[in-house]
Amino acid sequence: MPKGVSFAPVRTVRAYEGIVRQVEERIAAGDLRPGDRLPSERELTTQFDVSRSTVREALRVLESSGLIRSRPGDPLGPQVIASTASAMRKLFARVVDSRRLGVAELLQFRMIIESAAGSVAARMASPSELDELEQALAGMRDAVADGYEAFSAADVRFHEHVARLSGNELLVLCLDAVRSMVLDLISTKLAESPDREALMERTLAHHRRVLDAMRAGEADEVTRLTREELHRYYAEYVPEARRSMVDVLL
Repeated sequence: MPKGVSFAPVRTVRAYEGIVRQVEERIAAGDLRPGDRLPSERELTTQFDVSRSTVREALRVLESSGLIRSRPGDPLGPQVIASTASAMRKLFARVVDSRRLGVAELLQFRMIIESAAGSVAARMASPSELDELEQALAGMRDAVADGYEAFSAADVRFHEHVARLSGNELLVLCLDAVRSMVLDLISTKLAESPDREALMERTLAHHRRVLDAMRAGEADEVTRLTREELHRYYAEYVPEARRSMVDVLL
């Protein structure tokens, strides 16, 4: 157990959820890292002031989320494991829910990190890697004929490819997590659009400009284009009182 990390007693109707939330928040904050050990079940019952069955239920939830590896009776305690994309999404969703974060915070965060990933990719990607991104863009165009759901999926693949070109796995994981929380807004907008094809064509034109800017090594232009497009898609979902959080990034 890392020095200085301890837990507070839990007194809720469903105490195991409080345990899960505390552990998730410590992992999200970096207080607990892959390879670290939680206290033993006996010690956890003392720190959280709950029954052993409650601790075991919390550990089952954490293990199913891909955050820990737990063996009953292990004297070393449950082990924190490396986050997978799925685990990151679940953890991110729980933290957002527990902190009562809204669309404004999510959109601002995505505008910052997605534009950063594109900027880094513009500086680092090789010509052959950009050719692969070109193929992802072609996949988006092919998907237009298949409808908005297929197009949205192809759009996600394009964004995922840009994130991978940054070479930063943490950016890839964070973008995957935040994107999954707002992806339904894309589908809703496309589904409700009076002219889906025109909207998809505009999205394709935007991605074309981003890719051209990346080929030219214009990192600042990639940042600008990415933020403008995300703002165009999502700003209308942000309450007016919170709009300045995303407007300031343009």
